[in-house]
Formats: sequence, structure tokens, C-alpha cells
Amino acid sequence: METFFRLPGVPVNSCILVDTREEALAFPRGDIELGVCAGCGFVCNQAFDPRLAEYSGRYEETQAYSPTFNKFHLALASDLVERFRLRGKTVVEVGCGKGEFLALLCKLGGNAAIGYDPGYDPKRAIFEQGTQARMIRDFYGPGSGTGEGDLVCCKMTLEHIRGTHDFARTLRDAMKPDGHASVFIQVPESLRIFRDVAFEDIYYEHCSYFTPGSLARMFRKAGYRVDRLDVTYAGQYLTLEGGVAGDRNAAPLAMEESVQSVVDFAAAFGPRFEAKRAEWQARIEDESRKGPVALWGSGSKAVAFLRATAPASQLVEHVVDINPHRRGHFMPGTGQRILSPEELRAVAPAAVIVMNSIYRDEIAAELSRQGIAAALYTL
Repeated sequence: METFFRLPGVPVNSCILVDTREEALAFPRGDIELGVCAGCGFVCNQAFDPRLAEYSGRYEETQAYSPTFNKFHLALASDLVERFRLRGKTVVEVGCGKGEFLALLCKLGGNAAIGYDPGYDPKRAIFEQGTQARMIRDFYGPGSGTGEGDLVCCKMTLEHIRGTHDFARTLRDAMKPDGHASVFIQVPESLRIFRDVAFEDIYYEHCSYFTPGSLARMFRKAGYRVDRLDVTYAGQYLTLEGGVAGDRNAAPLAMEESVQSVVDFAAAFGPRFEAKRAEWQARIEDESRKGPVALWGSGSKAVAFLRATAPASQLVEHVVDINPHRRGHFMPGTGQRILSPEELRAVAPAAVIVMNSIYRDEIAAELSRQGIAAALYTL
């Protein structure tokens, strides 16, 4: 691995609910030290310590309170049900979060569900009454698989895993052994991160970064057949579909970029990061002279943005989120209290910085409903 980017003192969790400002300011920190493999294009945080990352009932990652995200989730679930003929089948989801996507697959196809996630909350009653759902509030690993899955789904989880090849192989244990089971993988699309210097998508929990090529190569090496690659959600999500009994020497798909292109983006990342960070620091400083500055979105992107733009980010006084479970808690590392959109009205911000551009129109409409006239910026 050739190191190309370092960022010390990063909060080790960005979705943990923190109860007090004091706890938030004293939140544990770790270092980011990204390295790229010149042989396969895989990127990882070489300084990652899995003992520092917490996944528990305090982990609040759901995006299900956004109409924009729910529209995307429903379309994706509907597409998978139709193309994989998931009707009356069993779907296994590893890293199912609060279970919203798994519940959609069950509802749309009358399927049974097996889900694994230590942060699953049964009190939210995600599944419709009568659904056959077995939810395991624990990590998935060797010995977890039951061989029942017609489809094994792993969404936005692989990037949290160190030792991704071995983990990919264990997913096969959850698949039916008849050779007809399929796998569906979704991870952040990292070629965009390094090409566009999307530094808000680099945070401690994400220790592994995949491009279309590196993801496909890794799954072939793990014994899978790679049938399809796609990039969705405004270029932010990378998906892979396939099955078992693959050929590790199979011809690459059209979407697979060259390893050299990843190495080149990595080599240029550091100076481009510094330039982009300086632009955002100057913008925050300029807007703060006009009035309060607020971030919209309190999740991982916000934690990463606040760390990357320090010390100017100390001028960001408020963070807003539509997820009611996050409100009243505090931002890890920087200590801002998380507000509701209604609370933001009293703040009368001069500027609002949207942490994900795909939600811009949704947020602009909410600001208008709240009567908030603020300059609106997006990452």
C-alpha cells in the first residue's frame, strides 16, 4: 500500500448518539492514513483500529426520514424483486441497519427475511404483521451463515469491514447451496470520492474504499461470478450483482476502470484536498460574518466535513437533522446540539450548508416552509 492521504484526530464514530456536549467534545479519536494498492486499486485506512468503532443500539444511521431517499429505496427494492424473481423466497441482509430495505423486499415479494445488525431496533416495528423475519442483533461472521438465502444482500456495510476478501467469502455461507442464489452488494462509489475530492465521504468507520474495478476484482478472487456493476444515487453508490462459482480470470466488465487511473487520482488527492478545504474554510468564515452558519445533516458527512474544515468549522454554530432520533444529541468531536428544522427557524441562519447535494431540493423546500431565507450551499 502506498500512503497518499493523512488526517489525524478524527472522531472514531460519526453515527453514535452522544447525550452531552462534554461527551461530544471528549469523543475518542483516531487517524486516517489512506493507502492505495498499485496491484488492484483497493484503498484502505491503514491506521484503522476496529476496537475503536462502536456498532450498537446507539448507532443511528437511517436515512428513512427523507422522501428523496425513500423514493430511491423503493425503486431499488422493486427492481431487485422483479429481476431476481423474489417472490416467496428468503432474503438475507448482512448489515441491515434498522431493517427498512429488508422490510421492503419482504412486502413487495412476500418474502421471508433474515437480518444481521447489532444496531437493529425491534421497537421500531419495521416489518408488516405476519412477515417471517428473523432478526439477529449481532455481527455476521464465520459460522453465522445458515445457507437459506435466495438473495444475500449487503448494503453500505463492506466499507466498514477490514479483511474484505475473507468477509466476502463468508457471505457465501448465507446463500442456498443449490448454485442459484445471488448476491447484491452496495458500497460508496469511491472513484468519485478521489476524482471529485469528496472529502466528506472519508471518515473513520469507512476503512475500505472500493471502485467498480477493485470491487469486481475482489469478488472474483473470493469465488463469485460478477454479472453486473452499476452506479446509482447521483453517482454516490456502487452496486455489484453476481453468484457463486465464478472465474477469477473472467474478462472485466465495461465499467471497470484501470488500476492506474485509481493510482493517479490518489496521487493528486492530497494537494486537491488542501485547495478544496481552503475554499470551504473561506466560505464559512465569510458567511459567519453575516450571521449564524448551519449544516443540514448530522451524520457521517457532517462529522467528516467539520473535522476537515477545522479550525474554520468552529464558526458553524448549528447542525440540523430531520431524523427525530438524532435531535437533542450532540455532534461527535465538535459538540453542536442537533436541531430540528423547526428549531432552526429561531436561529435565522445566514447560510445553510447541505451535506449531500442529492437532498438540495428537499431541503430548499423545507427552508421555504419554515420561512428561512438563507444562502444555500451544497457539498
